[in-house]
Amino acid sequence: METKQHTIKEPVTVSGVGLHTGVVANMTFNPAPPNHGIKFQRVDLETQPIVDADVDYVVDLSRGTTIEHNGARVNTVEHTLAALVGLEIDNVLIQLDGPEPPIMDGSSAMFIEALERVGTEEQNALRNFFEVTESLFYRDNDRDVEIAALPLDDYRVTVMVDYNSPVLGSQHATLTNIKDFKKDIASSRTFCFLHELEMLHKNNLIKGGDLNNAIVVVDRVVKDEELDNLAALFNKPKVEVKKEGILNNVELRHRNEPARHKLLDVVGDLALAGRPIKAQILAARPGHAANVAFAKKLKKAMKDSRTAAPYYDPTVEPVMDINKITQILPHRYPFLLIDKIIHLDDHMVAGIKNVTMNEPFFTGHFPGNPVMPGVLQVEAMAQIGGILVLNTVPDPENYTPYFLGIDKCKFRRMVIPGDTIKFKCELTAPIKRGIAQMNGYAYVGNTLVCEAAMTARIVKNS
Repeated sequence: METKQHTIKEPVTVSGVGLHTGVVANMTFNPAPPNHGIKFQRVDLETQPIVDADVDYVVDLSRGTTIEHNGARVNTVEHTLAALVGLEIDNVLIQLDGPEPPIMDGSSAMFIEALERVGTEEQNALRNFFEVTESLFYRDNDRDVEIAALPLDDYRVTVMVDYNSPVLGSQHATLTNIKDFKKDIASSRTFCFLHELEMLHKNNLIKGGDLNNAIVVVDRVVKDEELDNLAALFNKPKVEVKKEGILNNVELRHRNEPARHKLLDVVGDLALAGRPIKAQILAARPGHAANVAFAKKLKKAMKDSRTAAPYYDPTVEPVMDINKITQILPHRYPFLLIDKIIHLDDHMVAGIKNVTMNEPFFTGHFPGNPVMPGVLQVEAMAQIGGILVLNTVPDPENYTPYFLGIDKCKFRRMVIPGDTIKFKCELTAPIKRGIAQMNGYAYVGNTLVCEAAMTARIVKNS
């Protein structure tokens, strides 16, 4: 998996009809800055409102996932989101001049092709992974659906479906490496059964449906009269049922194409949790309602983990090394107390301090039983917080951060030589007039060793 955030190099547009609305729309993917995330913008509406790809904004799950916010609705977002996850694109603004992304051929393949045409670009920010550390489970007894997320330092998805149908039967699909999404999953098309098709048509849910953008599974004998009605429905001179039970369609792209498309939907729907995931996802008989319910469970787990230690892999290139840190902070030896910045966005910063016996303060602070002074732990935390505040101005080298106050400070465990401290600071309120309020945490491993509420201010150098 990519460790740095990515966007696209230039805008790219795809056009077509929406599956459920039947409205022709142009959809343009635009580059976006680090930590922007995935957002849709309805440029056909008066105020051109923006809708975040967020599970909290899901409003409808009728055969697709629909989000709505700021007075704007975007239908059937899952295939678009799956393509972005499959290419590990984190930041993009998707402009739509209609209510629904084009269905294209019913898969994510054409979105993948368009995005690869312009290429992706690495950004100077680490991806904010949510790493599942304890198994999460979801079950819907009425629909006999089960979904689980198990701890794994990667992203893998396995889906099992069983339609009690002589045509489909039981199927499963597995994605063991996200980089295989393009060749193994992206081309798998949406599908429905013939008996569902009539219901969908009566409820105006497939105004843009066509035999070129969906697989229709026929699992019963169909009379010639019904085939004539279907031909009229799809504005075709003739439709037929092939021996394999697929209505008037080309050969399946994969023997288990329906299961692969269900996996595609899982990947797209779980993107609404808001962060790239590290976990083994197992889903039995999933659908959009269950996917979204599980995405909400994941998002809640993400919120609950905000006070957890930040993830740190020493082999990954940091957001800022010591050279970049010294370009921003005015501190120098022996009072520069941080070594790396490993995460930085608009609300949170995380950094590393490696504590060694060579620290100058150990000479006089309990030299026979060296313990890092608590006040220096707080100073290191404040320096980390200073970088968060300096990140709000375009020229941080021209400002100096000052520590104004501290509250609710607690020391929970001694820090000794050999420890690696992981610091995290989060804003608790919007920055006003250069003054920031934040909560700071320090961890050794996953153990909280120090915490405090802090106030800092940045002042422009004279």
